[in-house]
Amino acid sequence: MRFSTTCLAALSASVASAGSWFGGSQDVLVKDVQKVPGDSPLEFCDSDHSSDIVKIESVDLLPNPPESGADLVIRATGTVFETITEGATVHLIVKYGLIRLINTTADLCEQIKNVDLECPIEKGILSITKSVEIPKEVPPGTYNVYAEVINTDGKPITCLQATVKFGGSTNEIGDL
Repeated sequence: MRFSTTCLAALSASVASAGSWFGGSQDVLVKDVQKVPGDSPLEFCDSDHSSDIVKIESVDLLPNPPESGADLVIRATGTVFETITEGATVHLIVKYGLIRLINTTADLCEQIKNVDLECPIEKGILSITKSVEIPKEVPPGTYNVYAEVINTDGKPITCLQATVKFGGSTNEIGDL
């Protein structure tokens, strides 16, 4: 659960600073995606982002890629074009190789407390810096993360996805 909270915090940080993740299906498929500016594995989901409430301008992770048992510093900046209100949600899917670890819809306003923000999030420029601890118990392997964030009125806030490899050899079970 701690790992999922860390993933959600990382996603929420991006969301709060201007973003969200995943859209449409529950499978993490990379088609024609665009990389989120900055030093991170984040990509925008394969969908139209012209009406997104948040424009993510950069996300940096230190270290990149994240490491088990180390602190992860997340720096994110972006622009919020419309107020994000209570009732906004984030649909989060985390897979370890082919195994689905998390498939949940959470209250965005509850989750952004992990990055020291509160709803409503007003229009304007947001910058976030947050350090989170990655548990040393995170098994080596490949993790696919998808997050789609939707405002109360159904408008897309953002949609992000990422593939992150944690330590170990390339023949780990999580690399299926």
